[in-house]
Amino acid sequence: MPADVASTFLPVAPPRIVDDLYTEDQHQRLLDVIRREGPWSLILAQYFSSPEEVIATSTGSIPEGFTPTWDMFMNPVFRGYIADNGVNRFPELDDCFYNKKFLDMARSYWNTPYVECDQLMFNIQGPSSAGGSPHVDGTQFRGLYEVNCPIWLLNIMAKSGLFKRWQAKKAQVIAWYYQGSIGGGFHYWPNGPQNDPACLEAPMWGRGVIVENEMMFHTAQGCGPVDQRKPAGLAINSTMSADPDVAGGWRIMTGDDVVAKIPEQEFRLLLHWNAQVYTDLNDLRISRDHTDDITTDMAFEIFVKDLRARGEIFEMPSDPLHDTNFIGLLTRVYDVGKPKGVPQDPVEPRLVA
Repeated sequence: MPADVASTFLPVAPPRIVDDLYTEDQHQRLLDVIRREGPWSLILAQYFSSPEEVIATSTGSIPEGFTPTWDMFMNPVFRGYIADNGVNRFPELDDCFYNKKFLDMARSYWNTPYVECDQLMFNIQGPSSAGGSPHVDGTQFRGLYEVNCPIWLLNIMAKSGLFKRWQAKKAQVIAWYYQGSIGGGFHYWPNGPQNDPACLEAPMWGRGVIVENEMMFHTAQGCGPVDQRKPAGLAINSTMSADPDVAGGWRIMTGDDVVAKIPEQEFRLLLHWNAQVYTDLNDLRISRDHTDDITTDMAFEIFVKDLRARGEIFEMPSDPLHDTNFIGLLTRVYDVGKPKGVPQDPVEPRLVA
């Protein structure tokens, strides 16, 4: 792992573990919306248009001549949004998104008063493998966001260290609800990917962290019975929703076919609140008046200049946003390698003290 790049992946402060992030009433209302508004699609389907883009967001690179497939990354983890771009979609959840408790946590974590609510999203799953290779969350840059730039490019921009001037500052409050007996925890590298990881172990019920996940490698721990972690028939168009036939249950469907039924005790819910942070009024002003935004053209110019300086020989494609060879080149050059001490997924029930 290149030490100069890896050493930059440190959160602004160590993650803070917090209990009872949501009240039980808030948790129940959130769950009611998730059950009512489904079905929900795979995370993979929402953010990536090719397997090469998935690799670009994590660690590792593509061996020459090897063609990755969707099946390599297929994991039954699904996502939806309660709020996005500062707007709550469900008024009955205003207190969950415009959350004074979370705002105060973010202000304290970053030591600044200038914080605004950005997103509230969720992941839902039953038995699943680990959340892919350890990764950092897709960040934003002034002028480039998920709505106008693919996740893979945002992540490589972050991993390269070339775009700090434009990189957004974020705080997340992440809570988990999981009481299964196998795995389900959260692995993270609070001291950088060259040092040992930590693990927030399950069972968890409203326990979580306040953290800067765009600058800290992390991954979900596998959970549930091993033989149920990849249902036969799981595909890129699969969805997850409440099971109408089982109280508290869930099901995964591919088209009209039910490929898995998930009992309530194996259901894992992640709630991910996200805030934009500004260190001072000038930082806020520049973000608002767009006097120092970056574009994809500017980003590629900076990449090309750096690649040439590194001695890389390549032809610039006409469509760099979707050219898999160019994505592979950027992935290889700016790969920070595998973090130290990636744990094995639990396969046996945890011991009960």
